[in-house]
Amino acid sequence: MGRGKIEIRRIENKATRQVTFAKRRGGLFKKTNELAVLCDAQIGLIMFSSSGRLFQYNSEATSMEDIINRYLTATGTQIPQQTTDDQEQVQAELQRMRRETYNLQLSLQHYTAYDLSSVRLEDLNNLEQQVENSLDKVRTRKYELLQQQIDNLQRKEKMVQDDNEGIFNMIREHQNVVGSFPKPDHHGWNMLDQCPFFGEEQSGSVLRLAAEFPAMNLREYQLQPPQEPSLQDFHLHHPSTSSTVIAQIRGR
Repeated sequence: MGRGKIEIRRIENKATRQVTFAKRRGGLFKKTNELAVLCDAQIGLIMFSSSGRLFQYNSEATSMEDIINRYLTATGTQIPQQTTDDQEQVQAELQRMRRETYNLQLSLQHYTAYDLSSVRLEDLNNLEQQVENSLDKVRTRKYELLQQQIDNLQRKEKMVQDDNEGIFNMIREHQNVVGSFPKPDHHGWNMLDQCPFFGEEQSGSVLRLAAEFPAMNLREYQLQPPQEPSLQDFHLHHPSTSSTVIAQIRGR
């Protein structure tokens, strides 16, 4: 199987992009060298990586300067030459940048109080004022951050209080539901507490009980007269004793 076609676009991953650049650069230099050797051509190749590093290749029979000069001659392009005035301007700009760099380094040393032996009184006063202004800005920013932290803690405290209040309400409702059931006494459930006629008003309690329990069959709870046991039942339970008792009755 042949290799798949790769879409030509910028590689986003930096490490992968560097690896691909190194591989393709080596292949390009190899092909350029083969072309110069096979065809006796004078080739100059210049490239810069994404980090700004220079890579170049030129044929062995010539140099990069010769190739560039031949290019300028062939295209009629001339590189502008720097005059004496231009060089003086460059030197002056370089000196100015050096002085600014030195002054900045000296100011940094003053701010850090590294060396104050050469500082005049006026400069010390100015330095003190600048330090005070800087401290005011630092304190202001510090108080802003502290206030933000306090606000966050207060919000968290409010959330915790709300959660605790909700849990407390749930526990109280649960206790109310459990407390609504009758409590057991020593002999079981205290049914007198649940009867509607238990209390001061007892005159109409029986009527209220009959109204609340209309389906109750009161005949089942009427007292029955006691019945004397028969001799047959006595004989079944006590056969030996019953024979003696029957013989005595007959003897009479």
